[in-house]
Amino acid sequence: MRLFLDANVLFSAARSAESRAHALFQLARAGLCVLVSSPFAIEEARRNTGLKQPERAAALEALLRDVEVGPECSQEQVAWAQGQGLPGKDAPILAAAVLSRCDVLVTGDRSHFGALFDKTVGGVTVLSLRAALERLLAEI
Repeated sequence: MRLFLDANVLFSAARSAESRAHALFQLARAGLCVLVSSPFAIEEARRNTGLKQPERAAALEALLRDVEVGPECSQEQVAWAQGQGLPGKDAPILAAAVLSRCDVLVTGDRSHFGALFDKTVGGVTVLSLRAALERLLAEI
């Protein structure tokens, strides 16, 4: 299963090795899934880590070694994602997940992605971290 990680999931994983987000990295290291993100999401995670928990920047960089970096999206792809009801700052996340051919987009952003949770859009199912872990563990 290919899981696209939103910036907030990357940030959460770096913040604590005890987090659910960090568990995704352990499952990926065990070969049970592939973690994917985009340059856009990675930059946001780096920025937020630097602002909120700079002491965790090295942890984030270590985790990023286990993440496949997908391609940047075109403006056309971002516009398509905005047409799915996402604001401009979140549309590149969905667009990148689709472009990277991921099965699941994992995000904690309920305010912007909430209407898409548990729905499949462009071949990608949008799930909360908890739901993504449950789905992944059910397939083992």
